[in-house]
Amino acid sequence: MQTPELLTRHLAIEIFCDVLRHNKGLEETYSSCMDQHFLQTRDRTFIRLLVTVMLRRLGQLDAIISVYLKKPLAEKAAYVQDVLRISTAQLIFLDTPAHAAVSTGVSLVKRNKKYNGFSSLTNAVLRKIAKEGKEIVKKQDEVKLNIPDWLYAQWAKEYGEQAAYKIARIGFQEAPLDFSIKSDSVFWMEQLESMQMPTGTLRRFKPACVPSLAGFSEGSWWVQDVSAAMPAKLFHSLKDKIAIDLCAAPGGKTAQMIMGGAEVTAIDVSLNRIKRLRENLDRLGLNAKIICADVKKWWNETGKKDARRFDVVLLDAPCSATGTLRRHPDVAFHRTPEDIKRLNQTQQELLRTAIDMMNEEGELIYCVCSILPQEGRMVIDAAVKDNLAERVKITPSEVPAEMITQDGDLCILPYFYEAQGGCDGFFAARLKKKRTK
Repeated sequence: MQTPELLTRHLAIEIFCDVLRHNKGLEETYSSCMDQHFLQTRDRTFIRLLVTVMLRRLGQLDAIISVYLKKPLAEKAAYVQDVLRISTAQLIFLDTPAHAAVSTGVSLVKRNKKYNGFSSLTNAVLRKIAKEGKEIVKKQDEVKLNIPDWLYAQWAKEYGEQAAYKIARIGFQEAPLDFSIKSDSVFWMEQLESMQMPTGTLRRFKPACVPSLAGFSEGSWWVQDVSAAMPAKLFHSLKDKIAIDLCAAPGGKTAQMIMGGAEVTAIDVSLNRIKRLRENLDRLGLNAKIICADVKKWWNETGKKDARRFDVVLLDAPCSATGTLRRHPDVAFHRTPEDIKRLNQTQQELLRTAIDMMNEEGELIYCVCSILPQEGRMVIDAAVKDNLAERVKITPSEVPAEMITQDGDLCILPYFYEAQGGCDGFFAARLKKKRTK
């Protein structure tokens, strides 16, 4: 019979394998796996921790393991490689007692007859890593080993070498849990065992099963990173405005716009994401007109026919999500420079459509959870150059001055609020239609 210790580690390896080798998303894979197994909250949390550490530190883990292998393991022994990775992650980065990490690693290999011949090797390698691994780590460059070269080079070019290194390093940390509150932040700060960030977001450092927290079922708050909560706050006014949230799921910004007093239409192309958006709004007791459709196609074929444009438009454009490595370490493996070029085309097309949706006095917020210039600054530069829109500069009276670029856009680097746990990397710009003389 499989013990809980072996089950949690085996499931972590399954999720890790699907993400790394089958190009699946971490969130979807983790959720699907948890739906199939009845596990205590403690075990679920531990499985996710194991997977995220393996993904964040993969380059380091493989470098350590390679010291003790005469040659790389064959592809048919991929499971053994992953057992070595998860056991090394426990030994080096999670401070698991050596006897526990080594014995469970060996047991995982032994329990499958297919890998019985690797049990001695697994035992020998892990025992050596238990003795010497932490000394090897001290000499490693964690950024160089774990962050894709192309991504780091882009950060360094845009923000400088020192900033790029800080951006990369904050991505190795566990992300705190952030909340946007409907009302009475002081009360919920105590209930959620959290602190209030300078921007108003509440932040909890203790791990938690979100649905079990006070106020969840009553819809008193929703989970939303401090950075993700910023763009919707950039509208000058939402009260009584006719608004649309493009690429709206999972609905955090939609909820903010409704709470601000707007009549909101929320649109997203994914049926599964729309389902999640609807569930979130229902829990919060908030109402919006919800549409599942391709934004550009819907506007050209249906939206324009209403002959009514919107007062405020929020476009959270599809992007690389490379600003969210703390909570989505799988992004580092799934994105390539070619993806950025493809996404950039989509971003520019969606922005053109979003600008067309605005009425003459309207206001638009464009945002992405990326700090790559191709997905943020350069998209806005192109729209301004083509005389489609004008920037409405963000001011220090609205957000902390260090978040404002020379162009007047919002750029939140992941190491901002580093002493409080950092944040997601985000870009946002505020636009109005180009005036024609």
